[in-house]
Amino acid sequence: MSSTDARPGGAEGPTTARRTFAGRAAAAAGGVVAAATLAAGVVMSPAPAPTARLDGVHADLQRAVALRQITGEQAAFLEAQLRQQILSDAAASGAGTA
Repeated sequence: MSSTDARPGGAEGPTTARRTFAGRAAAAAGGVVAAATLAAGVVMSPAPAPTARLDGVHADLQRAVALRQITGEQAAFLEAQLRQQILSDAAASGAGTA
C-alpha cells in the first residue's frame, strides 16, 4: 500500500476517509470562525447614516436591474418601500433624515 492508504482499484482505506472527513471538518470550522468574525464586526460597527443606506439600496437595486434579476418598475417600488422604512427607522432612533 502507498502512503495515502489507497487500495488497488481506487478504494480508499479507513485512514484516508478519516483524513478527508477531518479536512472537511477543519474547513467548515474555519468558515464558521470567519463568518463569526465578520458578524462581530458588523454588530460592533456604527449604523450607517440613512443617506448612505439609501445610496447602497439604490446601487444594489440598479445592479439587480442590470443583471435582469428584477425589472426597473420592481426596483422603483422596492426603493420607495425601503426609503420609507429607512427614514422612519432613522426618525425613531433620532439618527436624522436624508
